[in-house]
Amino acid sequence: MAEYKGELLLIDDEERLRHVLGRVLELEGYHVRQAATAHAGLELLQQHAQEVGVVLTDVKLPDDHGLNILQKIKRQYPQVEVILMTAYGTIQDGVTAMKMGAFDYLTKGDSDDQLLVAVDRAMEKAGLQRRIQELEKQVGVKYSLDSILGASPALRQAKDLTAKVAPTDSTVLLEGETGTGKELFAQAIHQASTRRRKPFVAINCSAFPKDLLESELFGYKKGAFTGAMQDKKGLLEEAHTGTLFLDEVGEMPAELQAKFLRVLETQTFTKLGDTKPLKVNLRLVAATNRDLAAEAEAGHFRPDLYYRLSVFKVRVPTLRERKEDIPTLAKHFLHLYAAKMNPRLRHLSPEFVQKLQAYPWKGNIRELKNVLERAVILAEGDTLTPEFLPSEFWSLGTTPGAPESDTALSTIEKNHIRKVLAQTGGNKTETARLLHIGLTTLYRKIQEYNLGDAS
Repeated sequence: MAEYKGELLLIDDEERLRHVLGRVLELEGYHVRQAATAHAGLELLQQHAQEVGVVLTDVKLPDDHGLNILQKIKRQYPQVEVILMTAYGTIQDGVTAMKMGAFDYLTKGDSDDQLLVAVDRAMEKAGLQRRIQELEKQVGVKYSLDSILGASPALRQAKDLTAKVAPTDSTVLLEGETGTGKELFAQAIHQASTRRRKPFVAINCSAFPKDLLESELFGYKKGAFTGAMQDKKGLLEEAHTGTLFLDEVGEMPAELQAKFLRVLETQTFTKLGDTKPLKVNLRLVAATNRDLAAEAEAGHFRPDLYYRLSVFKVRVPTLRERKEDIPTLAKHFLHLYAAKMNPRLRHLSPEFVQKLQAYPWKGNIRELKNVLERAVILAEGDTLTPEFLPSEFWSLGTTPGAPESDTALSTIEKNHIRKVLAQTGGNKTETARLLHIGLTTLYRKIQEYNLGDAS
């Protein structure tokens, strides 16, 4: 028996031909559904649209014409490929059918091999389109506003503003401290826009020196400078029809700010070493951890560029402003890292969560993520408890059950260092990394607590 290739709908009013052709296709590995009329065929397709990849239909049916059927199918089920068959085909009919979205237009009586090749290719294309749709759906879910975890008032306000501006083409400026998740908001804006099927291109303006940032954004022609051995597309060109995300835009050099302002004003740019301007159509989302209004007022950022960027501002709240979201975020990171490193871990102790909520989180969500990863590495059993937190958390209050004294705090620190040293086999560099302290500090603590070469 042939390997299963997919599901196909065959519509033809000639019963004998339909059964013979259906049998041939089944022997090739297809599951074939059959209908004698356009109405019956479309009803079958409606019931099994998730399974059917290809529709093979006669052009002349008693209740409709093949081109009308093609139009209805492509309008309602664009992922389904349609092959038309006719006994009296003309070149003009074939051209019309292909323009309307038919995969192929075949003449009845041609060899079975030609038909089977067409069906194979159509089914392959339909399968590819379904996989692309599924991937797009997964990406859409991953980067949607719903994927930004938390229900605090501060976060809800930021998400509500984002939901309103996302479907438009307006420029958005995301403001917030480092580590608050500004890029997640940028991705969510792109996914909720009409450009979601187009490129999302991101660049961190603080990660490049001036000259390199300019060539990354604008691209260059071969020979534009020493080392330019071939033409290079810039990120402006890569983001054409999509979204360009400029992270840390406040770090953009002053000379480059003027050039970028011109891009926003004219929707054109010129590659380095070129004289011909290129047209670009993109949506801009920028982010900054600076107070750009104050920077512009002080003359450290171009005021005209600031006004262009701040058409619609969204402030992404710090973790300190949304502490009620910390348990949700901590559980998320626990499950994320436990799945990779310690599947037994399932729970956060109430004391562990209390410590997290009492901490000031200057590094915001990024810092929380790092703390949870470290805790998962250190943890034993199925629950995270305060002993797996870095030493800076202990100064916020004593570990539950421990006496409130300096001596108790020192004992906790000493025992924790001894435990991590044992876990790393006495490897000081790895121990310092896990404790989030410098190597020199670790050696001083070992000497202070008389731990010797603990292992």
